Amino acid sequence: MPKALTLLLFIAMCVQIIKPLGYPGLRHRRDFWKIAVFAIAVMMVTVFVRP
Repeated sequence: MPKALTLLLFIAMCVQIIKPLGYPGLRHRRDFWKIAVFAIAVMMVTVFVRP
């Protein structure tokens, strides 16, 4: 599951660079870093939750 989530977030970052998603906070191409920060946070939570 974490690998699928990582792949999904990576695809979202690529799409954001090509054509902005248009969601609040993601209206410009330069906002792709926000998706990366969210991905890092999700991965850290996954590491802390796993036994």
